[in-house]
Amino acid sequence: MYNEVTRIFDIPQYQKSHYPQPCMLSSKVDGSWKKISTDDFMQQVNQASRGLLALGVAPGDKIALISNNRYEWNIMDMAILQIGAVDVPIYPTISEKDYSYIMNDAGVKMVIVSDEELLGKVKSIKDEVSTLQKIYSFNQIEGTDHWTEILKEGASTEKQGEVESLKQGVKAEDLATLIYTSGTTGLPKGVMLSHRNLVSNCVSCTERFPMGAGAKSLSFLPVCHVYERMILYLYMLKGIQIHFAESMETIVENLQEVKPEVFTAVPRLLEKVYDKILAKGEALTGIKRKLFFWAVELGLKFEPYGANGAWYEFKLKIARKLIFSKWQAALGGNVQLIASGSAALQPRLARVFHAAGIGVMEGYGLTETSPVISVNEQANKGLMFGTVGRPITGVEVMIASDGEILAKGPNVMMGYYKNEEKTKEVIDDDGWFHTGDIGELVNGEYIRITDRKKEMFKTSGGKYIAPQVLENKFKESRFIEQIMVIGENKKHPAALVVPTFEFLKEYCEGKGITFTSNEQVIQEPAIISRIGKEIDRMNELFGNWERVKKFELLPAEFTVEGGELTPTLKFKRKVIMQKYEEVINRIYE
Repeated sequence: MYNEVTRIFDIPQYQKSHYPQPCMLSSKVDGSWKKISTDDFMQQVNQASRGLLALGVAPGDKIALISNNRYEWNIMDMAILQIGAVDVPIYPTISEKDYSYIMNDAGVKMVIVSDEELLGKVKSIKDEVSTLQKIYSFNQIEGTDHWTEILKEGASTEKQGEVESLKQGVKAEDLATLIYTSGTTGLPKGVMLSHRNLVSNCVSCTERFPMGAGAKSLSFLPVCHVYERMILYLYMLKGIQIHFAESMETIVENLQEVKPEVFTAVPRLLEKVYDKILAKGEALTGIKRKLFFWAVELGLKFEPYGANGAWYEFKLKIARKLIFSKWQAALGGNVQLIASGSAALQPRLARVFHAAGIGVMEGYGLTETSPVISVNEQANKGLMFGTVGRPITGVEVMIASDGEILAKGPNVMMGYYKNEEKTKEVIDDDGWFHTGDIGELVNGEYIRITDRKKEMFKTSGGKYIAPQVLENKFKESRFIEQIMVIGENKKHPAALVVPTFEFLKEYCEGKGITFTSNEQVIQEPAIISRIGKEIDRMNELFGNWERVKKFELLPAEFTVEGGELTPTLKFKRKVIMQKYEEVINRIYE
């Protein structure tokens, strides 16, 4: 199966040959969903390829795509790849300085942006990038060429023979895309991924994916991230219809409109969904409230494959009918699978969603591994909470003597662009990619990640601390939105805590505590004491040397825009440490 698919642009062709869709891709335009069929998509891809050739784009040229998720992105992606050019997807949220570095490093020849704000960013650094010749936009922007100008250039089928010839010349091992890792430290590195890297990952992941042709998906994670991008290729390969959410703010509304069977999410989004559901439960009274929290408690004890026995399964059936069916309805009513990645998922969330009949499957990987190394699945007893599942077919995993997870397979990147030294640091002579994550193999097959190798630190007493383990546990509290554990070379661990201000407002109302601003409320002794109780409660689960002894509350969330988070929402720990140096000094006075 899928033997004829060896390059990325073979994927839509496979869909066209096996199960063409009336709605392959769909974006919401002016209040209604605009659908593109498989045939229309293929026609526009070829037209765009001809247009690029007419504009002088040649094999190996680099074209940057800076955009929100929309069907035009996918058309240009395929159009670029099938003439042997290379696309460089760039996060819309990064700084102009990073734009300049990436475009110069890659030698970008053409840029396509989605909107006016991004156009402004690119224009501000255009003169710094000597290779940049042309800018187009997906939105209509006065004074800037619309992307349809590329289509117009390719309106004549005269160059289709050249397109076909170039397609034939593209090999599976050729460079397809350069994805610059945001990096928590240092300059971005260009990850070189070949057609084989992404296609092999996509094909292997289909085995863990229960939905088939005609099912619907909703896409809202950034397509410039390799995780969502590979998933979109997987959807195409399986004939799953792709609907692009308008924005992160409209997800709930779009779920109701599309009623998808599948979507991808990051744990933070699932945490917010769960907290909102709980808040609705808190507002109930009497028997309804009791039933709601009985179902939640039941859900938190969920074990797969009927492991809790017949009596539990009987109660679960009742809970699903009375309570959990409403959770399903809130997500559109049809969701069978949520693929979770990018950060650690709290096992309690996986349990309760599974209890509700919503299969949250956590996976693991990196940009450098195209990206999936392993993922949980419902079939084949492949689900184990607290792990990221078994490695996918074709990918080998080994735990090094220091606990680092190593991976080998056709998904491992070609290397870092123009950076052989950094490549050699992560890919050893035997072809093992060193992930930088610490973990173990449970029962010899399921991967459990315990921390990032570079983020572990030692206290002045010589004890090692794995901050992510602590942070993931503390975040289970509804009072805590974000928490960063610190303490390198200090006598004990401490923490910077960002409270969940939305929840805190409700809490303050109920307790008669004044809430005028974030800055004011984190000074309130009652709030400091209450969050302290949460930290004490979680501390009980850890050894004495690991426990957070002191903490400080912060008035604002860590954000990408503020420079504290990478575009994939990982902490830039050094940046945070510098920004809150005074606060940290106060902790350790």
